[in-house]
Parts: sequence; structure tokens; C-alpha cells
Amino acid sequence: MSENAVPLLSFEPGGLPPIREPNNDYDSDDEGPAGNPRRRWYHYVPLCIAVLLLLAPHPSIMHVLLNYHYLTLHAPRYFVAHLLAIYALSFLAFSSLIACVARDPGPVPEAPPHDDDGGEMSLGDALLSEPPEDYTRPGKWCRICWKPKPERAHHCSQCGRCVLKMDHHCPWLGAKCIGFRTYPSFLHFLASVTLLAVYVAAICIRGLIFAFSHPLEINETTPVHMLLLSFSGCAFALIMGSFLGYHIYLVLTNQTTLEHISPFHLLLHLPPLPPCGRLSSPPLEHQLATAQRRAVRAAHAQMRPYDVGWRRNAAQVFGVACTTTTKRRHRWRAWGVRLLWGGSCSCGTGTQFPRNPRGEDVLAELAAELVRLELEGSARTGD
Repeated sequence: MSENAVPLLSFEPGGLPPIREPNNDYDSDDEGPAGNPRRRWYHYVPLCIAVLLLLAPHPSIMHVLLNYHYLTLHAPRYFVAHLLAIYALSFLAFSSLIACVARDPGPVPEAPPHDDDGGEMSLGDALLSEPPEDYTRPGKWCRICWKPKPERAHHCSQCGRCVLKMDHHCPWLGAKCIGFRTYPSFLHFLASVTLLAVYVAAICIRGLIFAFSHPLEINETTPVHMLLLSFSGCAFALIMGSFLGYHIYLVLTNQTTLEHISPFHLLLHLPPLPPCGRLSSPPLEHQLATAQRRAVRAAHAQMRPYDVGWRRNAAQVFGVACTTTTKRRHRWRAWGVRLLWGGSCSCGTGTQFPRNPRGEDVLAELAAELVRLELEGSARTGD
């Protein structure tokens, strides 16, 4: 055998393939050996555009407030009131935007270390000891970033990591995910921008009505600014308000965007299935036939696994239930934080969530239906 020949099997450490390292640093711009995606300058272009869209209307807003409310109507009180309201809403929008960009959306905790003192264990002790937690089950361990995958956590291919209670990946917020720790701030941002757009549009539409009825009493350039602000305000109110309404629905039904658009997340909650055909336990999406997929969609429309009532659902997002038993001063502080930038989910750790008590029967019926359809398909194929 030649000296430079490579053996087919080697027990040396250098002969083993490199182990994929987890992506522990969310904002790291260095590409590691695992090939984690780097964050380049163009990932921040949508964020810069979003900030520009928020700042662009303010010169026209000041022009309208000065020329219409202060110089034309001679109403300094309305001028100050509108000025304070507009810039208060702008401050709230930017504070929640900064919170979404700066905070980690939901770091996944590390796996608990094994108690290994280096001693040997007898066969009897090994048989009588409790089995360790099975991280090989679907939803328990991520085989991409090599970390535990808690309940409702998902792996983001854009960020190269798992995120607790991941809602979606948002390129407009610095190419970051919206997860367990940033979802309240994201809702706060949507609400602040929607209210700001509605407020500006209402002021400018009222000013346009005055301009058309009193064309000689107002500056000739002011109606142009009012028209542009009215159009942009209505457009932003419709777009951002639609997103806000959709996410309010998700909050009240205790769903994430990923859970709502993909009904096959129910498969992870099914009870153990008996061995039948090609279905595993729990079954995977690509193993389902057309009739089985239809049954999963019908069950998803009928039941939400984490829906425990709209009050408790909202408390899980905004942390209301966790602050009602504390002192009054702490409650006011918590509500102040939520008012300024949305706060964070202070209820729980983001790894476990209460289940819908009425969902067990629906899941059991779905499991039985999937098994029945699988047996019918196997019998039909055998015939």
C-alpha cells in the first residue's frame, strides 16, 4: 500500500468529519465553519427604507401645522396639541422599532449537562435509572443548528438558528426574526404607525375641506402638502392596519404566523400512532396522502392547540397575568414599559405553553382518521 493512500476507515480525530458548530451569536458577521449566513450591508437596506418612510412626511407635517393651524386658523392650542400627539406617536414607533432591531427575538437554551462523574454504571443501575429526555423526537432537537428545539420553536434558514416561538422572519427590521421576546414590541410598532397614519390623514383631510371651501384664506402650497399627506396616511393606515388586525387575530387565538399558514404543525401534537404503512409517529407531512392532508386541514380549522381563551392568550403575549399579583408600583412600571415600546413576554420562559384542554379529543380523532385512511390506502394498493 502506498504511503499517501487514505484508509477507508480511520479512528483518528483528524479523520472524522467536522462537527457543525451552533450559531450562538445572533448578530455575528463572521461566517463560521458551519456556513452560517453572514449579515451583509444589503440586509439593512430595507430597514433604512423603513426609517426613511417614517421620517419623510415630517417636513410636510410641520408645514401644514404652521401654515394652516397657526397662521391661518390662529389656533396655537390646536397647533401644540397636534404637534405633541404626532411626535409622541412617532417616538413610540421608533422606540418599538429599536427594541425589535436591538433585542434577541428568543435565544434557545442550551441542553442540560449530563451528570457524568467518569464512573462506571452497572447493568442493574442502567436498567433501573430513568431514561434521559429524548431529544431525537421531532420538535425536540434541531438537526441543523444542533441545539434543543423547545415547544413552538422553529429554525430560521435566513438567520441560521432556532428562535423561541418564532412568528416570522422580517427583512424590514434588520433581517431579523420576530419571536418570543420581540413580538410585543412588533405589535406596538404596528399599532403606533397605524395610529400615526390615521391621525395625520384625519388632520390633512379636514384641512383639505377647509382649503376647498376657503381657497383665498390659505397658502397656495399648503393644500399640496395636505393632499400628499392624506394619500400617504390612508395608504399606510390600510397597509399597516391590515397587518395589525391580522396579528390581533393571531394573539386572540394564540397562534403564530407559521402555525396559522401551515396546518401540518398539528402532526407534532398527535398521540402515538400504531405501526401502520408508511406513517411514522408522529407522521411527517410528506408521508400523508391527499385524503390525509384534507383531514389535517379540517382539524386545523376546528381547533388551535394553544388556544386557552382570549384573555389568557393576550396575557401570554403582553404579560398581564404575571403583573396582577405584584405590587402596585411594579404593575405601573410594567404597564409603562408596555406603553413605551411594548415590553416583552414576561410570562414563562418561552419553552412551554399551556395546551387547549378541548384539543385532545380532536387530536385523538385526527390520529384515528389518519390511521384509518392509511389502512384503507394500503388495502387498496394490495388489491
